[in-house]
Amino acid sequence: MSDPTPPSTTDLSGKVAVVTGSGRGLGLAYATALARAGAAVVVNDVDAGIAGQAVRSLTDAGGRAVAEVVAVGTTEAADRLVARAVQEFGRLDIMVTNAGILRDRVLWKMTDDDFDSVVTTHLRGTFTCARAAAVRMREQGEGGRLILIGSPAGQRGNFGQTNYAAAKAGIGAMVRTWSMELGRAGITVNAVVPVAATAMTETIPAFAPYVEALHRGEPLPEFLRKGEGFGSPEDCAALLPFLASDAARDVTGQCIGIGGDKLALWSHPQEVSVAYADGGWTPEGIAATWQHSVGSAPQTVGIPAPKAPVTR
Repeated sequence: MSDPTPPSTTDLSGKVAVVTGSGRGLGLAYATALARAGAAVVVNDVDAGIAGQAVRSLTDAGGRAVAEVVAVGTTEAADRLVARAVQEFGRLDIMVTNAGILRDRVLWKMTDDDFDSVVTTHLRGTFTCARAAAVRMREQGEGGRLILIGSPAGQRGNFGQTNYAAAKAGIGAMVRTWSMELGRAGITVNAVVPVAATAMTETIPAFAPYVEALHRGEPLPEFLRKGEGFGSPEDCAALLPFLASDAARDVTGQCIGIGGDKLALWSHPQEVSVAYADGGWTPEGIAATWQHSVGSAPQTVGIPAPKAPVTR
């Protein structure tokens, strides 16, 4: 008798993934989810000890994994990651660009190095790794998946994060551009916009107490898990096997949020209000019409702070 259970559309057996910055936190959660779905994983971190621990956690659970210790950003680092995947597992199907650092400071205190180091890791690292992966995937001729990691800061801005927000906003633009360029090759490109208790969100005062509570083993309240879409790194991980699988073969060019109990699709930037003037606009004409036409409902900025429901 045949098995009535249909094969899983999110089975990644035979697939090979590189996950940058996957020694701990969200990156490790992503790597773990991909390994559990059947993919072989190249773990990446700048710390050899942390990378080794991550590999052991995956292999002890029955997965296949190796470590490549290198700082993401340069072309050489990207080429090493792709070459390691091919050397160890014979191919590359999935590139997850997760590696990142923070150097938070307000604009007038941010140094060139603060800006350059964050942009190099997040934005240039995403570019170099995605480019190296795209070259390999196109050579293989069997499609592939580029899964870029964004942030709400890149969608809305965040106080003290000029460098990080700019890099993450750039990643959203890369998603839209590369989805067009790589579509004919069967390579999908999407961004994950996670919201989770990590070392990065610990730096946001509104979230810090909840991150600390989670570290103590305390469950997060429902208003956070549902209303804010805020949870553990593991809560964000299910999106990775989905986007890497055949179930998402037609999903591309999207920025998809996940966290806690919430899954969401972010909109692309678009015009929300327009006005016209015959023959074009003058400064005086704009001033006269702004508040009651185009500027009547200005867009908000920043990541809204979590607000506990009022109890009576």
